[in-house]
Amino acid sequence: MESSFSFGVILAVLTVLIIAVNVLVVVAMLLSIYKNDGVGLCFTLNLAVADTLIGVAISGLVTDQLSSSVQHTQKTMCSLRMAFVTSSAAASVLTVMLIAFDRYLAIKQPLRYFQIMNGLVAGACIAGLWLLSYLIGFLPLGVTIFQQTTYHGPCSFFAVFHPRFVLTLSCAGFFPAVLLFVFFYCDMLKIASVHSQQIRKMEHAGAMAGAYRPPRPVNDFKAVRTVSILIGSFTLSWSPFLITGIVQVVCQKCCLYQVLEKYLWLLGVGNSLLNPLIYAYWQREVRQQLYHMALGVKKGFTSILLLLLARNGNPERPRESSYHIVTISNPELDG
Repeated sequence: MESSFSFGVILAVLTVLIIAVNVLVVVAMLLSIYKNDGVGLCFTLNLAVADTLIGVAISGLVTDQLSSSVQHTQKTMCSLRMAFVTSSAAASVLTVMLIAFDRYLAIKQPLRYFQIMNGLVAGACIAGLWLLSYLIGFLPLGVTIFQQTTYHGPCSFFAVFHPRFVLTLSCAGFFPAVLLFVFFYCDMLKIASVHSQQIRKMEHAGAMAGAYRPPRPVNDFKAVRTVSILIGSFTLSWSPFLITGIVQVVCQKCCLYQVLEKYLWLLGVGNSLLNPLIYAYWQREVRQQLYHMALGVKKGFTSILLLLLARNGNPERPRESSYHIVTISNPELDG
Protein backbone atom coordinates (compact mmCIF):
# COMPACT_ATOMS: atom_id res chain seq x y z
CA MET A 1 0.00 0.00 0.00
CA GLU A 2 2.89 2.38 0.85
CA SER A 3 4.55 1.67 -2.50
CA SER A 4 1.28 2.35 -4.32
CA PHE A 5 0.83 5.61 -2.38
CA SER A 6 4.37 6.75 -3.23
CA PHE A 7 3.77 5.93 -6.89
CA GLY A 8 0.52 7.88 -6.75
CA VAL A 9 2.28 10.94 -5.32
CA ILE A 10 4.93 10.83 -8.07
CA LEU A 11 2.21 10.37 -10.68
CA ALA A 12 0.26 13.32 -9.25
CA VAL A 13 3.29 15.63 -9.40
CA LEU A 14 4.10 14.49 -12.93
CA THR A 15 0.47 15.04 -13.99
CA VAL A 16 0.39 18.60 -12.68
CA LEU A 17 3.71 19.46 -14.36
CA ILE A 18 2.71 17.92 -17.71
CA ILE A 19 -0.61 19.76 -17.84
CA ALA A 20 0.75 23.11 -16.60
CA VAL A 21 3.80 23.25 -18.89
CA ASN A 22 1.96 22.02 -21.98
CA VAL A 23 -0.99 24.40 -21.46
CA LEU A 24 1.54 27.23 -21.26
CA VAL A 25 3.09 26.12 -24.56
CA VAL A 26 -0.38 25.75 -26.13
CA VAL A 27 -1.19 29.37 -25.27
CA ALA A 28 2.20 30.52 -26.59
CA MET A 29 1.72 28.59 -29.83
CA LEU A 30 -1.79 29.96 -30.37
CA LEU A 31 -0.49 33.50 -30.01
CA SER A 32 2.44 32.74 -32.34
CA ILE A 33 0.14 31.22 -34.99
CA TYR A 34 -2.17 34.25 -34.71
CA LYS A 35 0.80 36.56 -35.38
CA ASN A 36 2.85 34.53 -37.88
CA ASP A 37 0.37 32.06 -39.46
CA GLY A 38 2.97 29.29 -39.79
CA VAL A 39 2.06 25.74 -40.80
CA GLY A 40 4.96 24.21 -38.90
CA LEU A 41 3.77 25.88 -35.72
CA CYS A 42 0.47 23.98 -36.02
CA PHE A 43 2.37 20.70 -35.66
CA THR A 44 4.11 21.99 -32.54
CA LEU A 45 0.71 23.08 -31.19
CA ASN A 46 -0.68 19.60 -31.89
CA LEU A 47 2.23 18.04 -29.99
CA ALA A 48 1.51 20.24 -26.96
CA VAL A 49 -2.21 19.36 -27.14
CA ALA A 50 -1.44 15.62 -27.31
CA ASP A 51 0.92 15.87 -24.33
CA THR A 52 -1.68 17.85 -22.39
CA LEU A 53 -4.23 15.09 -23.03
CA ILE A 54 -1.73 12.54 -21.68
CA GLY A 55 -1.59 14.53 -18.45
CA VAL A 56 -5.38 14.70 -18.30
CA ALA A 57 -5.66 10.96 -18.99
CA ILE A 58 -3.22 9.86 -16.29
CA SER A 59 -4.82 12.20 -13.75
CA GLY A 60 -7.60 9.62 -13.41
CA LEU A 61 -5.04 7.04 -12.30
CA VAL A 62 -3.87 9.21 -9.41
CA THR A 63 -7.08 8.73 -7.43
CA ASP A 64 -6.88 4.95 -7.84
CA GLN A 65 -3.26 4.87 -6.67
CA LEU A 66 -3.78 7.17 -3.67
CA SER A 67 -7.08 5.60 -2.61
CA SER A 68 -6.97 3.44 0.51
CA SER A 69 -10.26 1.80 -0.41
CA VAL A 70 -10.26 -1.90 -1.26
CA GLN A 71 -12.64 -1.37 -4.19
CA HIS A 72 -10.77 -0.04 -7.24
CA THR A 73 -11.83 1.12 -10.66
CA GLN A 74 -13.86 -1.39 -12.65
CA LYS A 75 -12.17 -3.21 -15.52
CA THR A 76 -14.25 -1.54 -18.25
CA MET A 77 -13.52 1.95 -16.93
CA CYS A 78 -9.84 1.08 -16.48
CA SER A 79 -9.65 -0.25 -20.05
CA LEU A 80 -11.19 2.95 -21.43
CA ARG A 81 -8.84 5.05 -19.34
CA MET A 82 -5.73 3.20 -20.49
CA ALA A 83 -6.97 3.26 -24.09
CA PHE A 84 -7.24 7.04 -23.84
CA VAL A 85 -3.72 7.23 -22.37
CA THR A 86 -2.38 5.03 -25.17
CA SER A 87 -4.18 7.08 -27.83
CA SER A 88 -2.76 10.34 -26.50
CA ALA A 89 0.74 8.85 -26.28
CA ALA A 90 0.42 7.54 -29.85
CA ALA A 91 -0.70 11.00 -31.00
CA SER A 92 2.34 12.54 -29.31
CA VAL A 93 4.74 10.08 -30.95
CA LEU A 94 3.10 10.44 -34.37
CA THR A 95 3.25 14.23 -34.07
CA VAL A 96 6.98 14.03 -33.39
CA MET A 97 7.27 11.98 -36.59
CA LEU A 98 5.19 14.58 -38.44
CA ILE A 99 7.41 17.41 -37.16
CA ALA A 100 10.51 15.49 -38.26
CA PHE A 101 9.00 14.95 -41.71
CA ASP A 102 7.98 18.63 -41.92
CA ARG A 103 11.54 19.77 -41.14
CA TYR A 104 12.90 17.18 -43.57
CA LEU A 105 10.60 18.45 -46.31
CA ALA A 106 11.55 22.07 -45.61
CA ILE A 107 15.25 21.23 -46.03
CA LYS A 108 14.80 18.75 -48.90
CA GLN A 109 12.43 20.93 -50.97
CA PRO A 110 12.92 24.53 -49.74
CA LEU A 111 11.46 26.14 -52.89
CA ARG A 112 8.36 23.92 -53.08
CA TYR A 113 7.79 23.54 -49.34
CA PHE A 114 4.99 26.12 -49.04
CA GLN A 115 3.27 24.69 -52.10
CA ILE A 116 3.34 21.16 -50.71
CA MET A 117 2.72 21.86 -47.01
CA ASN A 118 -0.18 24.30 -47.06
CA GLY A 119 -2.94 24.71 -44.49
CA LEU A 120 -5.21 22.10 -46.07
CA VAL A 121 -2.48 19.45 -46.18
CA ALA A 122 -1.43 20.22 -42.60
CA GLY A 123 -5.03 19.94 -41.39
CA ALA A 124 -5.50 16.62 -43.20
CA CYS A 125 -2.26 15.29 -41.68
CA ILE A 126 -3.33 16.26 -38.17
CA ALA A 127 -6.84 14.80 -38.62
CA GLY A 128 -5.46 11.53 -39.99
CA LEU A 129 -2.92 11.43 -37.17
CA TRP A 130 -5.60 11.60 -34.47
CA LEU A 131 -7.76 9.01 -36.24
CA LEU A 132 -4.82 6.60 -36.39
CA SER A 133 -3.93 7.33 -32.75
CA TYR A 134 -7.38 6.40 -31.48
CA LEU A 135 -7.43 3.27 -33.62
CA ILE A 136 -4.15 2.24 -31.97
CA GLY A 137 -5.26 3.14 -28.46
CA PHE A 138 -8.63 1.38 -28.59
CA LEU A 139 -7.34 -1.66 -30.50
CA PRO A 140 -7.10 -3.88 -27.37
CA LEU A 141 -10.77 -3.29 -26.61
CA GLY A 142 -11.73 -5.03 -29.86
CA VAL A 143 -8.99 -7.70 -29.98
CA THR A 144 -9.27 -10.22 -27.16
CA ILE A 145 -5.67 -11.49 -27.38
CA PHE A 146 -4.50 -8.02 -26.30
CA GLN A 147 -6.62 -8.14 -23.12
CA GLN A 148 -5.80 -9.64 -19.74
CA THR A 149 -8.06 -12.53 -18.76
CA THR A 150 -8.17 -11.51 -15.09
CA TYR A 151 -8.26 -8.06 -13.53
CA HIS A 152 -6.89 -7.08 -10.12
CA GLY A 153 -6.79 -3.41 -9.14
CA PRO A 154 -5.46 -0.82 -8.91
CA CYS A 155 -5.91 0.33 -12.50
CA SER A 156 -2.70 0.19 -14.55
CA PHE A 157 -1.58 -0.56 -18.09
CA PHE A 158 -0.81 -4.25 -17.64
CA ALA A 159 -3.79 -4.76 -15.36
CA VAL A 160 -6.01 -4.67 -18.46
CA PHE A 161 -3.66 -4.95 -21.48
CA HIS A 162 -1.56 -8.02 -22.26
CA PRO A 163 2.17 -7.60 -23.08
CA ARG A 164 1.36 -8.91 -26.59
CA PHE A 165 -0.06 -5.45 -27.25
CA VAL A 166 3.33 -3.91 -26.39
CA LEU A 167 5.03 -6.43 -28.69
CA THR A 168 2.72 -5.46 -31.54
CA LEU A 169 3.25 -1.74 -30.92
CA SER A 170 7.01 -2.22 -30.84
CA CYS A 171 7.28 -4.27 -34.03
CA ALA A 172 4.65 -2.38 -36.04
CA GLY A 173 5.21 1.13 -34.71
CA PHE A 174 8.17 1.90 -32.47
CA PHE A 175 11.10 0.30 -34.30
CA PRO A 176 9.94 1.41 -37.80
CA ALA A 177 9.48 4.93 -36.39
CA VAL A 178 13.02 4.95 -34.96
CA LEU A 179 14.44 3.78 -38.30
CA LEU A 180 12.45 6.49 -40.07
CA PHE A 181 13.75 9.06 -37.60
CA VAL A 182 17.33 7.97 -38.24
CA PHE A 183 16.78 8.23 -42.00
CA PHE A 184 15.34 11.76 -41.69
CA TYR A 185 18.18 12.83 -39.41
CA CYS A 186 20.98 11.45 -41.59
CA ASP A 187 19.50 12.85 -44.80
CA MET A 188 18.89 16.28 -43.23
CA LEU A 189 22.43 16.34 -41.90
CA LYS A 190 23.75 15.45 -45.35
CA ILE A 191 21.66 18.16 -47.05
CA ALA A 192 22.65 20.78 -44.48
CA SER A 193 26.33 19.90 -44.96
CA VAL A 194 26.01 20.20 -48.74
CA HIS A 195 24.28 23.58 -48.37
CA SER A 196 27.05 24.74 -46.05
CA GLN A 197 29.77 23.71 -48.51
CA GLN A 198 27.98 25.44 -51.40
CA ILE A 199 27.61 28.67 -49.45
CA ARG A 200 31.26 28.57 -48.39
CA LYS A 201 32.21 28.36 -52.08
CA MET A 202 29.90 31.28 -52.87
CA GLU A 203 31.39 33.27 -50.00
CA HIS A 204 34.90 32.56 -51.24
CA ALA A 205 33.98 33.55 -54.81
CA GLY A 206 32.18 36.65 -53.54
CA ALA A 207 35.13 37.64 -51.38
CA MET A 208 37.47 37.35 -54.37
CA ALA A 209 35.16 39.53 -56.48
CA GLY A 210 34.21 41.88 -53.62
CA ALA A 211 30.54 40.89 -53.87
CA TYR A 212 27.87 40.30 -51.22
CA ARG A 213 28.44 37.41 -48.84
CA PRO A 214 25.31 35.29 -48.31
CA PRO A 215 24.41 34.17 -44.79
CA ARG A 216 25.29 30.71 -43.58
CA PRO A 217 22.54 28.05 -43.48
CA VAL A 218 22.01 28.32 -39.74
CA ASN A 219 18.33 27.35 -39.97
CA ASP A 220 19.19 23.98 -41.55
CA PHE A 221 21.43 23.01 -38.67
CA LYS A 222 18.93 24.31 -36.12
CA ALA A 223 16.23 22.12 -37.65
CA VAL A 224 18.58 19.10 -37.58
CA ARG A 225 19.46 19.84 -33.96
CA THR A 226 15.82 20.15 -32.85
CA VAL A 227 14.82 16.93 -34.64
CA SER A 228 17.80 15.05 -33.19
CA ILE A 229 16.88 16.15 -29.65
CA LEU A 230 13.26 15.09 -30.17
CA ILE A 231 14.38 11.72 -31.55
CA GLY A 232 16.76 11.17 -28.64
CA SER A 233 14.13 12.15 -26.07
CA PHE A 234 11.49 9.91 -27.65
CA THR A 235 13.84 6.92 -27.97
CA LEU A 236 15.31 7.15 -24.47
CA SER A 237 11.89 7.62 -22.88
CA TRP A 238 9.93 4.80 -24.52
CA SER A 239 12.49 2.18 -25.58
CA PRO A 240 13.08 0.77 -22.03
CA PHE A 241 9.34 0.21 -21.53
CA LEU A 242 8.77 -1.37 -24.94
CA ILE A 243 11.89 -3.57 -24.89
CA THR A 244 11.13 -4.81 -21.37
CA GLY A 245 7.55 -5.52 -22.49
CA ILE A 246 8.93 -7.68 -25.30
CA VAL A 247 11.08 -9.55 -22.78
CA GLN A 248 7.98 -10.17 -20.67
CA VAL A 249 6.22 -11.71 -23.68
CA VAL A 250 9.16 -13.96 -24.51
CA CYS A 251 9.89 -14.93 -20.90
CA GLN A 252 6.55 -15.96 -19.42
CA LYS A 253 8.17 -16.90 -16.09
CA CYS A 254 9.74 -13.47 -15.69
CA CYS A 255 7.74 -11.16 -13.42
CA LEU A 256 8.59 -7.71 -14.76
CA TYR A 257 5.21 -6.06 -14.29
CA GLN A 258 6.28 -4.05 -11.25
CA VAL A 259 9.32 -2.63 -13.08
CA LEU A 260 7.25 -1.94 -16.19
CA GLU A 261 4.38 -0.18 -14.41
CA LYS A 262 6.18 1.61 -11.59
CA TYR A 263 9.27 2.86 -13.39
CA LEU A 264 9.50 2.32 -17.15
CA TRP A 265 5.93 3.33 -18.00
CA LEU A 266 6.43 6.45 -15.88
CA LEU A 267 9.62 7.20 -17.83
CA GLY A 268 7.72 6.98 -21.11
CA VAL A 269 4.95 9.25 -19.89
CA GLY A 270 7.63 11.69 -18.72
CA ASN A 271 8.44 12.31 -22.39
CA SER A 272 5.31 14.48 -22.47
CA LEU A 273 7.05 16.80 -20.00
CA LEU A 274 10.31 16.85 -21.96
CA ASN A 275 8.72 17.81 -25.31
CA PRO A 276 7.49 21.29 -24.27
CA LEU A 277 10.74 21.97 -22.41
CA ILE A 278 12.71 21.11 -25.56
CA TYR A 279 10.62 23.46 -27.69
CA ALA A 280 10.59 26.19 -25.05
CA TYR A 281 14.40 26.16 -25.08
CA TRP A 282 15.31 25.38 -28.70
CA GLN A 283 12.54 26.92 -30.83
CA ARG A 284 12.87 30.68 -31.19
CA GLU A 285 9.15 31.39 -31.77
CA VAL A 286 8.10 29.57 -28.61
CA ARG A 287 10.89 31.14 -26.57
CA GLN A 288 10.06 34.67 -27.71
CA GLN A 289 6.34 34.23 -27.13
CA LEU A 290 6.91 32.86 -23.63
CA TYR A 291 9.16 35.85 -22.94
CA HIS A 292 6.46 38.29 -24.07
CA MET A 293 3.87 36.43 -21.98
CA ALA A 294 6.14 36.68 -18.93
CA LEU A 295 6.55 40.43 -19.54
CA GLY A 296 2.77 40.83 -19.81
CA VAL A 297 2.22 38.94 -16.55
CA LYS A 298 4.92 41.02 -14.86
CA LYS A 299 3.34 44.31 -16.05
CA GLY A 300 -0.11 43.17 -14.96
CA PHE A 301 1.16 42.10 -11.54
CA THR A 302 3.04 45.39 -11.12
CA SER A 303 -0.06 47.41 -12.08
CA ILE A 304 -2.21 45.53 -9.55
CA LEU A 305 0.43 45.98 -6.84
CA LEU A 306 0.69 49.73 -7.51
CA LEU A 307 -3.10 50.02 -7.46
CA LEU A 308 -3.28 48.27 -4.09
CA LEU A 309 -0.51 50.47 -2.70
CA ALA A 310 -2.29 53.60 -3.98
CA ARG A 311 -5.52 52.56 -2.24
CA ASN A 312 -3.83 51.78 1.06
CA GLY A 313 -1.30 54.64 0.97
CA ASN A 314 -1.40 58.42 0.61
CA PRO A 315 -3.66 59.42 -2.30
CA GLU A 316 -1.73 62.71 -2.78
CA ARG A 317 1.49 61.05 -4.00
CA PRO A 318 0.21 60.04 -7.45
CA ARG A 319 -1.05 63.61 -8.02
CA GLU A 320 2.28 65.06 -7.03
CA SER A 321 4.21 62.77 -9.38
CA SER A 322 1.85 63.52 -12.25
CA TYR A 323 2.25 67.23 -11.56
CA HIS A 324 6.01 66.94 -11.84
CA ILE A 325 5.67 65.02 -15.09
CA VAL A 326 3.53 67.80 -16.57
CA THR A 327 6.01 70.44 -15.38
CA ILE A 328 9.01 68.64 -16.85
CA SER A 329 7.26 68.21 -20.20
CA ASN A 330 6.64 72.01 -20.43
CA PRO A 331 8.04 73.41 -23.72
CA GLU A 332 9.57 76.32 -21.83
CA LEU A 333 12.32 74.00 -20.65
CA ASP A 334 13.64 73.80 -24.20
CA GLY A 335 15.16 77.24 -23.81
